[in-house]
Amino acid sequence: MSRLAPPAHDRGITTLTLDSPANRNALSAALVGELATALDDCAADDTVRAVVLTHTGNTFCAGADLTAPPEPHALVALMRQIIALPKPVVARVTGHVRAGGLGLLGACDISAAGPGATFALTESRLGLAPAVISLPLLPRTDPRAAARYYLTGERFDATEAARIGLITLATGPTEDIDKALVPVLDGLGKASPQGLAASKELVTATVLKNFDQHAEDLIARSAALFASAEAREGMTAFLERREPAWVL
Repeated sequence: MSRLAPPAHDRGITTLTLDSPANRNALSAALVGELATALDDCAADDTVRAVVLTHTGNTFCAGADLTAPPEPHALVALMRQIIALPKPVVARVTGHVRAGGLGLLGACDISAAGPGATFALTESRLGLAPAVISLPLLPRTDPRAAARYYLTGERFDATEAARIGLITLATGPTEDIDKALVPVLDGLGKASPQGLAASKELVTATVLKNFDQHAEDLIARSAALFASAEAREGMTAFLERREPAWVL
C-alpha cells in the first residue's frame, strides 16, 4: 500500500502528498523510498517546474517510524535529494511536525505553515538527538533557538517557526495557506527552469557543503544513540505511552 497519494499536476507544479494516516505520516523505510522515487520522477520530468510537499490529516510528519525506521543513510539521502533537486520544493504544512519531520521540512526551499501547525524536536526526551536532521536544520535556523528547542523538546507554533528561520512564512488564524502560497507558486511558474536551478544552487551551496563534511559522522552518532540502553528505554516508554525511567 502506497504511503504517498497519487501526484497531482497543475501548471507546472507537482504536488506530493504524504498519506500514511496509520502512523501520522511517520518516516518509515517504505515512505522514504516512495518519496525518493517520486522526487526522481519530478527531476526527470521537463514539465515539472516546482514541487509542493504536503500531507493528509492533522500531522505533516511525526518523525521517524520507530516500528519500521529508515536506514540513517536513506534519510540523509532523501534530505540531500530535496536540497539538490534542480527544482524548488515548497512545503505546505497545516498540521503537526515532530523530530525527523523537521529535517524533511528543513530540506525544503520554501515552506508555509498554518495556525494549526506545531513543531517540536523531541529526540532528547527519547534518549536520542536530532543528529542527521541537523544537516539541513542548523545552517538555516537561529542558533540560540536551535539550542533551546534541541535541548528542551518544547513545542512551538508556526509564528515562532518563521521567526527562527525554520519555515519561510506563517499564516494567521483567518488567512488561507493556499492563498498565501499563490505569489510564491506564481513566481516559480514565471521563472525559467535554468534560472530556478542556478538560483537554487546558490542558496543551497552551504547546506550541501554541510552534508558533504558531516553526514557520515552524524550517521554514526545517530546509530550509536539508537543502540544505547537509554534510547531503548525512551522508545519503549514512548510506544507504551508512559514516562521513561529518568523523568524526575
